[in-house]
Amino acid sequence: MSSHIPHGRTARRLDWVFLPPRVRAEVEGRLGSAVVEAASQDAGFTPGFASVLTCADGSRHFVKAASVKAQRMFADAYREEARKLGALPAEAPAPPLLWSVEVDDWFVLCTQYVEARQPARPWREDELALCLQTLAAAVPVLTPPPLPLPTAAEEFAAWPALWDDLDLPHREEASALAAAFASVMAGDTVVHTDVRDDNILLTTDGRALLCDWNWPFAGAPWLDSLFLLIGPRGDGVDVEAAIAASPLLSVVPADSVDVVLALVTGYFFTSAAQPVPHTSPHIREAQRWQGEACWAWLRERRGWT
Repeated sequence: MSSHIPHGRTARRLDWVFLPPRVRAEVEGRLGSAVVEAASQDAGFTPGFASVLTCADGSRHFVKAASVKAQRMFADAYREEARKLGALPAEAPAPPLLWSVEVDDWFVLCTQYVEARQPARPWREDELALCLQTLAAAVPVLTPPPLPLPTAAEEFAAWPALWDDLDLPHREEASALAAAFASVMAGDTVVHTDVRDDNILLTTDGRALLCDWNWPFAGAPWLDSLFLLIGPRGDGVDVEAAIAASPLLSVVPADSVDVVLALVTGYFFTSAAQPVPHTSPHIREAQRWQGEACWAWLRERRGWT
């Protein structure tokens, strides 16, 4: 399924020079060296500052920042990310949080820099296999959650009703599937929820790490593996073969997979119909694309014409 989304170039972010002087001074003070280069990381769909900073001493650091006043939603998301990252076990597949600070009405966080790149698009089967292996290996590390998290029932309570306003064939069947989400998604594992190519780092030493731990919940251990497959499915990868090879997904009842696909399809199509925010010009197109990928996949699995 073709996509015109400019992967890796979807965000409109602030550059280092436009951060307030006191914020830049605080960051340099914590890094212990002057910043001589800032490489903006333009994947994702948020307008907050996110750059790899190279210092005069040769060190590199990944820093994110958002204005509490002008970008409150994103500052709150970064604050939550810092809180969640700080609680994750050291073995979790995530760049470690080094510090966070609020200065001059800006929230700033810094994670360890890792030499890495994002997965290729269209998805490659070998890179997908590595990511699925990482998610499977992370389950014992992330079970039980190291901090209180909302459950799936709490997090997605409003989503089944989104089908009421969608004009799609098999709407009633899809709505009934989505309504069964709470028991299907229940569990005691940290679920990242946003496992996409722009939130994955493939390191030069052969690991896969997850970024943007903003809104995890406690749920079934196989959910992140399923969420990961949405992009590859849209790119034409045989994800049913990937399910069969996954130690997590291969034992999940087929109807349970369909319940989750129905739930997220309703969310993606509803979100895609909202106005395009000027701070994220590609987000609606991305949501529409993911919705179409999930809908085609669900229809194929259910035999819906």
